[in-house]
Amino acid sequence: MKKTLLGSACAALLLLSVPAAAQPMQLPAASPAASVKQTVGLTDVSVEYSSPAVKGRPIWGALVPWEQPWRTGANASTKVTFSRDVTFGGKPVPAGTYAVVTFPGQQGWQVALNKELGLFGGGKTYDAKLDVVKVAAKTAQIPHRERLTFLFADTTEDSTSLDLEWEKLRVSVPVKVDTASHVKASIDAGMDATWRAPASAARYLLEKKDYARALEFADTSVGVKSTWFNQWTRAEALAGLNRTAEAKKAAQTAWDLGNKDPGFFFRGAVAKALKEWK
Repeated sequence: MKKTLLGSACAALLLLSVPAAAQPMQLPAASPAASVKQTVGLTDVSVEYSSPAVKGRPIWGALVPWEQPWRTGANASTKVTFSRDVTFGGKPVPAGTYAVVTFPGQQGWQVALNKELGLFGGGKTYDAKLDVVKVAAKTAQIPHRERLTFLFADTTEDSTSLDLEWEKLRVSVPVKVDTASHVKASIDAGMDATWRAPASAARYLLEKKDYARALEFADTSVGVKSTWFNQWTRAEALAGLNRTAEAKKAAQTAWDLGNKDPGFFFRGAVAKALKEWK
């Protein structure tokens, strides 16, 4: 019995004496990893970076020297990825991933996208020959931001602004995409033997006020199967082309078909059109 108690006591002591290293210690990173992503039309733009803090230090011209290539964050190089070709600061950039290298200046900033992803933290030195583009950036004063942050602003279907904010400074570069061409290619590739694909294409073109092309796709959809959705889309396209009599006829067909479907969510719009289109 004494031996058993002694053995248990020894085991307990051994457990207590396990070094702390056996249980990994976790502490907050000085410059935590961060990422941000924005879809612009059909193009995804994302940034991966590390986010240092001001911590009361002088930043511009001190911690970050003027006129020197900067990793634009901490640790490994900051990386931006474009899922499709874009225009960055007014210059064309192919789809892909690039290291973001900035050149802070008292008279203005420049931003380069470099092919070498292993810069700085990866042990590689900056080589201007590997720049895909180097563009001027717009700067502005902002309220204090403690941690370096990337964000997107003023996003539309065709453009966005990629902004860097830290301390009391914002650095911005416009990013533009050719969404119209991307949509056209997607529509051309996505057509199938069902009525839904051309109906969706027609609806998109209708919202863009491209009534002639919207009518073409609506007619294609109706040719496969006549539904209240494609008939109403066809009616709106005809109305946009000032072919009111045909539009009202298509709207009436949409009304007749829609009243048999509990999911007829354009009911109010169709009823209004039937009253107003003379």
